[in-house]
Amino acid sequence: MPPGARQPADADPIVGIDLGTTNSLVAFCRPEGGGTPEILPDSAGRSLVPSVVRYGVGGTPEAVGAAARELAVEFPERTLHSVKRLMGRSRADAERTGDLAYLPYRVVEGPNRTARIELPPAGEGVGGRVLSPQEVSAVVLRALREQASAALGVPVRRAVVTVPAYFDDAQRQATRDAGRLAGLEVVRIVNEPTAAALAYGIGLGRRREETIAVFDLGGGTFDVSILRVTPRDAAAGGGGAADTDFFQVLATAGDTHLGGDDVDRLLVGLFASEISAQAGRELSFPPATRQALRRLAEQAKIRLSEQETASVRIDTGGGAAYERTVTRGEFERLIGPWADRALECCSRALRDARLKPGEVDRVVMVGGSTRIPLVRRRVGELFGAEPYTALNPDEVVALGAAVQGAILQGRLGDMLLLDVIPLSLGIETVGGAVAKIIMKNSTVPTQASEMFSTSVDGQTSIKLQVLQGEREMAADCRSLGTFHLAGIPPMPAGIPQVEVRFLIDANGVLNVSAFERRSGKRAALQVVPNHGLTREEVERIEAEALAHARDDMTRHRVADLVANAKLDAKWISDRLAKVGPKLELAYFVDLSRRVEELRALTARAEADWRSVDPNAFHRMKEDLDRASVRMHEVSIAESLREG
Repeated sequence: MPPGARQPADADPIVGIDLGTTNSLVAFCRPEGGGTPEILPDSAGRSLVPSVVRYGVGGTPEAVGAAARELAVEFPERTLHSVKRLMGRSRADAERTGDLAYLPYRVVEGPNRTARIELPPAGEGVGGRVLSPQEVSAVVLRALREQASAALGVPVRRAVVTVPAYFDDAQRQATRDAGRLAGLEVVRIVNEPTAAALAYGIGLGRRREETIAVFDLGGGTFDVSILRVTPRDAAAGGGGAADTDFFQVLATAGDTHLGGDDVDRLLVGLFASEISAQAGRELSFPPATRQALRRLAEQAKIRLSEQETASVRIDTGGGAAYERTVTRGEFERLIGPWADRALECCSRALRDARLKPGEVDRVVMVGGSTRIPLVRRRVGELFGAEPYTALNPDEVVALGAAVQGAILQGRLGDMLLLDVIPLSLGIETVGGAVAKIIMKNSTVPTQASEMFSTSVDGQTSIKLQVLQGEREMAADCRSLGTFHLAGIPPMPAGIPQVEVRFLIDANGVLNVSAFERRSGKRAALQVVPNHGLTREEVERIEAEALAHARDDMTRHRVADLVANAKLDAKWISDRLAKVGPKLELAYFVDLSRRVEELRALTARAEADWRSVDPNAFHRMKEDLDRASVRMHEVSIAESLREG
């Protein structure tokens, strides 16, 4: 190729990948296709790749996708599925959510308390290999990369990969790591409902602005995003001047532990309890039986999405069998609370977007679990409109990822995507309060900064704790990580000027930096927490923030007053010790009394923030500040004379 010549768009394609809990797909926008994305099938014409990997006795992958899934019962402890639920999480999280009781393979604790998978021993005295969820996901991604390379006829090295909107920094980074292990450069991480909106926008050729809700219920996770989609003609007021389609996310809500796997688990629980009752005792099921029950439950769920009944049968040994017919009505009663959890997220997203259900023009259904009739019916009732199901719910996220790839490659440069972060981010300040730096539902990429200082004389390092949540106190929010700004020259408290900057990139990954202006010292951290937000934590964060808003604000205010009052009392005491003999006796006594009264009130506030009136606290501090002005004038005059 001559120097300066432009490389063909297909020479180094950017594909779109939906790395799912149950199934994964890869898609691409061909240059000759007019910007329309298409799924890239495997050699047998299959588009879906089950997110399942079977490992051999030596600990190396020996089957992936359908081949691994079909023999899962024969190799229960070496066939790994649903690993997306373990990405970036701790083993304690997986145990608390009940996953460990249903997984046929063994989950152990790895470095930094992360969840790892331990394969069975390879032989006498040879322990089983321990794998991270990223390594397992990399096998699936590698299969998709090879599938895309074969379909396009060129090596595929770059990809846009989708994640649930409620994935945190650790889970997003884990996804990027999995891509790297698979030989892929993950050029962009895109939220799944936002990718679906891109596919929706490409496919319909609308000519008016719409507000849409993307309801994305997959195998392991749930997200809902409210977006405003503005076609270029509408943006131009019908005059054709605008050349960009706008996709703006207004609000998002979700649950990283809600999906079709939970429906399977409910059915498994029903079958297991009835099998135990039939046996007359509580049974403990081996890994092979758990795999069989899971497949049985999954098949029953699929049938009940299309038929009114589903019959199940499983051999229980000794010539006995468990048989029963599940009706759709029974199924819907069983999963009703599960559906409620998704609808509660929808209501929260609508509140955050400041919209009523009737103000949403269309609800786009995404994810295989949206095929369940109860889900479609309940969503239609909530929004007062028939859900839009024309797009294939299994494929739409991958198609949207391919659209984003084409945008990045410059072939669909007339589309602007504006996504948001799901929860507020900040740092802990003196007294345990939270200084929020970036608020939830802020558009990404974004950055913001705040100025802070030290609280102790001679402090040479500052510990910064990064927090996520909506509450006002650090103890009520989630810690994402800590880092230290060290090497600050010793200075009096309050003198250092520390600028803390938060930067969230287009992938939703948070980077934090701190800069002390006087010394020039810098520190930086890419926040990588050990695990993600559970449904219970998200609900607690949202509900408690609302229920405790008034108390939280008061507590935050008192914490700030305590920190500032301590500095004021110290500064004034230091000056009094130095220039006291130069002051009138009555003034010296009055100022000393005020300092002691402020210290006493500060100590009481530290012991119990409810015991003080913040307004009275503020007035006492302000009165002391005003009263100390004359002392400061004397101190300055003395300094000038000494100089």
